[in-house]
Amino acid sequence: MRISIITAVYNRATTLPEALDSLRRQTHPSVEHVVQDGGSTDGTLQVLRANPSEEMKLVSAPDGGIYDAVNCGIARASGDVIGLLHSDDYLADSGVIADVAEALADPAVDGVYGDLDYVAAADTSHVIRRWRSGQYVPAKLKRGWMPPHPTLYLRRQVLESWGYYDTSFHIAADYEAMLRWLVRGQIQLAYIPRVLVKMRVGGESNRSLGHILRKSREDYRAMRRHGVGGIGSLAAKNFSKLEQFLPGRQGNT
Repeated sequence: MRISIITAVYNRATTLPEALDSLRRQTHPSVEHVVQDGGSTDGTLQVLRANPSEEMKLVSAPDGGIYDAVNCGIARASGDVIGLLHSDDYLADSGVIADVAEALADPAVDGVYGDLDYVAAADTSHVIRRWRSGQYVPAKLKRGWMPPHPTLYLRRQVLESWGYYDTSFHIAADYEAMLRWLVRGQIQLAYIPRVLVKMRVGGESNRSLGHILRKSREDYRAMRRHGVGGIGSLAAKNFSKLEQFLPGRQGNT
Protein backbone atom coordinates (compact mmCIF):
# COMPACT_ATOMS: atom_id res chain seq x y z
CA MET A 1 0.00 0.00 0.00
CA ARG A 2 1.51 3.30 -1.12
CA ILE A 3 0.77 6.18 1.24
CA SER A 4 1.17 9.80 0.19
CA ILE A 5 1.88 12.38 2.88
CA ILE A 6 1.09 16.00 1.96
CA THR A 7 3.01 18.83 3.60
CA ALA A 8 1.96 22.41 2.84
CA VAL A 9 4.66 24.73 4.14
CA TYR A 10 5.54 28.41 4.17
CA ASN A 11 8.47 29.82 6.14
CA ARG A 12 8.85 27.01 8.70
CA ALA A 13 12.58 26.37 8.59
CA THR A 14 12.79 25.98 12.37
CA THR A 15 10.07 23.32 12.83
CA LEU A 16 10.21 21.49 9.50
CA PRO A 17 13.32 19.38 10.30
CA GLU A 18 11.47 17.56 13.10
CA ALA A 19 8.57 16.78 10.77
CA LEU A 20 10.98 15.46 8.13
CA ASP A 21 12.87 13.36 10.67
CA SER A 22 9.67 11.78 11.96
CA LEU A 23 8.66 10.85 8.43
CA ARG A 24 12.09 9.50 7.57
CA ARG A 25 11.95 7.14 10.55
CA GLN A 26 8.73 5.41 9.44
CA THR A 27 9.01 1.66 8.97
CA HIS A 28 6.31 1.36 6.30
CA PRO A 29 8.14 0.62 3.02
CA SER A 30 6.18 2.81 0.59
CA VAL A 31 5.71 6.43 1.67
CA GLU A 32 5.59 9.29 -0.82
CA HIS A 33 6.17 12.80 0.53
CA VAL A 34 4.48 15.55 -1.49
CA VAL A 35 5.69 18.99 -0.38
CA GLN A 36 3.88 22.12 -1.51
CA ASP A 37 5.91 25.19 -0.55
CA GLY A 38 4.31 28.60 -0.87
CA GLY A 39 7.52 30.39 -1.88
CA SER A 40 9.37 30.42 1.44
CA THR A 41 12.14 32.94 2.03
CA ASP A 42 13.40 31.89 5.49
CA GLY A 43 15.54 28.88 4.58
CA THR A 44 12.70 26.34 4.33
CA LEU A 45 13.72 25.38 0.79
CA GLN A 46 17.32 24.91 1.89
CA VAL A 47 16.11 22.57 4.66
CA LEU A 48 14.11 20.55 2.14
CA ARG A 49 16.94 20.38 -0.40
CA ALA A 50 19.39 19.37 2.32
CA ASN A 51 17.21 16.34 3.03
CA PRO A 52 16.82 14.83 -0.44
CA SER A 53 14.71 11.72 -0.93
CA GLU A 54 13.62 9.77 -3.97
CA GLU A 55 10.15 9.77 -2.44
CA MET A 56 9.92 13.56 -2.02
CA LYS A 57 8.06 15.57 -4.64
CA LEU A 58 8.77 19.25 -4.03
CA VAL A 59 7.08 22.21 -5.72
CA SER A 60 7.60 25.80 -4.61
CA ALA A 61 5.15 28.37 -5.95
CA PRO A 62 2.76 31.03 -4.63
CA ASP A 63 -0.59 29.67 -3.52
CA GLY A 64 -3.91 30.87 -2.16
CA GLY A 65 -3.35 29.72 1.40
CA ILE A 66 -2.86 26.45 3.24
CA TYR A 67 -5.95 24.67 1.90
CA ASP A 68 -5.19 25.65 -1.66
CA ALA A 69 -1.64 24.35 -1.15
CA VAL A 70 -2.94 21.08 0.31
CA ASN A 71 -5.29 20.67 -2.66
CA CYS A 72 -2.38 21.18 -5.04
CA GLY A 73 -0.38 18.57 -3.15
CA ILE A 74 -3.22 16.05 -3.25
CA ALA A 75 -3.57 16.55 -6.99
CA ARG A 76 0.13 15.66 -7.40
CA ALA A 77 0.05 12.62 -5.11
CA SER A 78 0.19 9.09 -6.49
CA GLY A 79 -0.57 7.04 -3.37
CA ASP A 80 -3.48 4.75 -2.61
CA VAL A 81 -3.95 6.62 0.68
CA ILE A 82 -3.62 10.34 1.45
CA GLY A 83 -2.59 11.85 4.78
CA LEU A 84 -1.24 15.20 5.94
CA LEU A 85 1.83 16.18 7.92
CA HIS A 86 1.86 19.87 8.77
CA SER A 87 5.22 21.56 9.02
CA ASP A 88 4.71 22.35 12.74
CA ASP A 89 3.74 18.76 13.57
CA TYR A 90 5.56 15.44 13.72
CA LEU A 91 4.61 11.77 13.77
CA ALA A 92 4.60 10.33 17.28
CA ASP A 93 6.82 7.32 16.53
CA SER A 94 8.26 5.19 13.75
CA GLY A 95 5.26 2.85 13.51
CA VAL A 96 2.52 5.36 12.74
CA ILE A 97 2.29 4.81 8.98
CA ALA A 98 2.63 1.04 9.39
CA ASP A 99 -0.35 1.06 11.77
CA VAL A 100 -2.34 3.15 9.30
CA ALA A 101 -1.61 0.68 6.51
CA GLU A 102 -2.55 -2.26 8.71
CA ALA A 103 -5.93 -0.71 9.57
CA LEU A 104 -6.59 0.05 5.91
CA ALA A 105 -5.85 -3.53 4.91
CA ASP A 106 -9.55 -4.06 5.64
CA PRO A 107 -11.29 -3.18 2.34
CA ALA A 108 -14.43 -2.07 4.24
CA VAL A 109 -12.49 0.80 5.83
CA ASP A 110 -12.36 4.11 3.93
CA GLY A 111 -10.14 5.96 6.36
CA VAL A 112 -8.44 5.85 9.74
CA TYR A 113 -7.64 8.31 12.51
CA GLY A 114 -6.08 8.25 15.94
CA ASP A 115 -5.31 10.47 18.92
CA LEU A 116 -3.38 13.73 19.07
CA ASP A 117 -1.19 15.49 21.62
CA TYR A 118 -0.83 19.27 21.59
CA VAL A 119 2.69 20.13 22.72
CA ALA A 120 4.41 23.36 23.70
CA ALA A 121 6.09 25.12 20.79
CA ALA A 122 9.28 25.76 22.77
CA ASP A 123 9.41 22.34 24.48
CA THR A 124 7.73 19.53 22.57
CA SER A 125 8.21 17.13 25.50
CA HIS A 126 5.60 19.16 27.39
CA VAL A 127 2.07 17.99 26.52
CA ILE A 128 -0.49 20.75 26.97
CA ARG A 129 -3.66 19.12 25.64
CA ARG A 130 -4.58 15.49 25.02
CA TRP A 131 -7.16 14.82 22.32
CA ARG A 132 -8.50 11.30 22.85
CA SER A 133 -11.08 11.02 20.12
CA GLY A 134 -12.64 7.60 20.67
CA GLN A 135 -14.67 5.51 18.23
CA TYR A 136 -16.67 7.31 15.57
CA VAL A 137 -20.44 7.19 15.98
CA PRO A 138 -22.53 9.36 13.58
CA ALA A 139 -24.64 10.74 16.44
CA LYS A 140 -21.51 12.37 17.87
CA LEU A 141 -21.39 14.85 14.99
CA LYS A 142 -24.31 16.85 16.42
CA ARG A 143 -22.32 17.18 19.65
CA GLY A 144 -19.46 18.80 17.75
CA TRP A 145 -17.31 15.68 17.48
CA MET A 146 -14.74 15.29 14.74
CA PRO A 147 -11.63 13.14 14.27
CA PRO A 148 -8.31 14.93 14.84
CA HIS A 149 -7.64 16.17 11.34
CA PRO A 150 -3.81 15.77 11.43
CA THR A 151 -4.29 12.07 12.21
CA LEU A 152 -6.76 11.36 9.40
CA TYR A 153 -5.76 9.14 6.45
CA LEU A 154 -8.20 8.51 3.60
CA ARG A 155 -8.30 6.29 0.57
CA ARG A 156 -7.76 8.31 -2.59
CA GLN A 157 -11.24 7.48 -3.91
CA VAL A 158 -12.86 9.31 -0.97
CA LEU A 159 -11.28 12.56 -2.12
CA GLU A 160 -11.99 11.86 -5.76
CA SER A 161 -15.64 11.07 -5.04
CA TRP A 162 -16.46 13.71 -2.44
CA GLY A 163 -14.02 16.51 -3.14
CA TYR A 164 -10.97 18.20 -1.70
CA TYR A 165 -10.92 21.19 0.68
CA ASP A 166 -13.34 24.07 0.06
CA THR A 167 -11.09 27.13 -0.02
CA SER A 168 -14.01 29.47 0.73
CA PHE A 169 -13.39 28.31 4.30
CA HIS A 170 -10.18 30.03 5.36
CA ILE A 171 -9.75 28.41 8.79
CA ALA A 172 -12.28 25.56 9.04
CA ALA A 173 -11.99 23.90 5.62
CA ASP A 174 -10.77 20.75 7.33
CA TYR A 175 -13.90 20.60 9.49
CA GLU A 176 -16.20 21.22 6.54
CA ALA A 177 -14.45 18.56 4.48
CA MET A 178 -14.65 15.97 7.24
CA LEU A 179 -18.37 16.63 7.69
CA ARG A 180 -18.84 16.31 3.92
CA TRP A 181 -16.98 13.00 3.78
CA LEU A 182 -18.80 11.60 6.80
CA VAL A 183 -22.32 12.92 6.18
CA ARG A 184 -22.61 12.98 2.40
CA GLY A 185 -20.02 10.31 1.67
CA GLN A 186 -21.04 8.05 4.56
CA ILE A 187 -17.45 6.84 4.72
CA GLN A 188 -16.40 4.14 7.17
CA LEU A 189 -13.67 5.14 9.61
CA ALA A 190 -11.48 2.96 11.81
CA TYR A 191 -9.99 4.28 15.04
CA ILE A 192 -6.38 3.60 16.07
CA PRO A 193 -6.49 4.11 19.87
CA ARG A 194 -3.12 5.74 20.37
CA VAL A 195 -1.35 9.03 19.72
CA LEU A 196 -0.33 9.32 16.07
CA VAL A 197 0.69 12.99 15.87
CA LYS A 198 2.29 15.62 18.09
CA MET A 199 1.08 19.11 17.22
CA ARG A 200 2.62 22.37 18.38
CA VAL A 201 0.18 24.85 19.89
CA GLY A 202 -0.35 28.25 18.29
CA GLY A 203 -2.05 27.31 15.03
CA GLU A 204 -4.04 29.54 12.73
CA SER A 205 -7.43 28.83 14.33
CA ASN A 206 -6.49 30.07 17.82
CA ARG A 207 -3.87 32.71 17.10
CA SER A 208 -6.08 35.62 18.23
CA LEU A 209 -9.62 36.41 19.37
CA GLY A 210 -10.46 37.46 15.82
CA HIS A 211 -9.30 34.10 14.46
CA ILE A 212 -11.27 32.23 17.13
CA LEU A 213 -14.46 34.12 16.24
CA ARG A 214 -13.89 33.59 12.54
CA LYS A 215 -13.35 29.88 13.06
CA SER A 216 -16.56 29.65 15.06
CA ARG A 217 -18.47 31.35 12.25
CA GLU A 218 -16.97 28.96 9.70
CA ASP A 219 -17.67 25.94 11.93
CA TYR A 220 -21.30 27.04 12.21
CA ARG A 221 -21.57 27.46 8.44
CA ALA A 222 -20.17 23.94 7.95
CA MET A 223 -22.61 22.50 10.49
CA ARG A 224 -25.59 24.15 8.82
CA ARG A 225 -24.41 23.10 5.36
CA HIS A 226 -24.31 19.44 6.37
CA GLY A 227 -27.25 19.39 8.77
CA VAL A 228 -25.40 18.37 11.91
CA GLY A 229 -26.77 21.00 14.26
CA GLY A 230 -26.57 24.69 15.04
CA ILE A 231 -25.62 26.92 17.95
CA GLY A 232 -25.94 24.10 20.48
CA SER A 233 -23.60 21.88 18.49
CA LEU A 234 -21.13 24.74 18.10
CA ALA A 235 -21.17 25.38 21.85
CA ALA A 236 -20.65 21.68 22.56
CA LYS A 237 -17.75 21.58 20.09
CA ASN A 238 -16.02 24.51 21.78
CA PHE A 239 -16.67 23.48 25.40
CA SER A 240 -15.42 19.94 24.75
CA LYS A 241 -11.91 21.36 24.33
CA LEU A 242 -11.73 22.00 28.06
CA GLU A 243 -11.54 18.27 28.75
CA GLN A 244 -8.37 18.01 26.68
CA PHE A 245 -6.46 19.91 29.35
CA LEU A 246 -7.24 17.30 32.03
CA PRO A 247 -4.80 14.33 32.19
CA GLY A 248 -6.46 11.10 31.16
CA ARG A 249 -9.66 12.74 29.98
CA GLN A 250 -11.18 12.71 26.49
CA GLY A 251 -12.24 15.65 24.38
CA ASN A 252 -13.26 16.66 20.88
CA THR A 253 -11.80 19.43 18.78
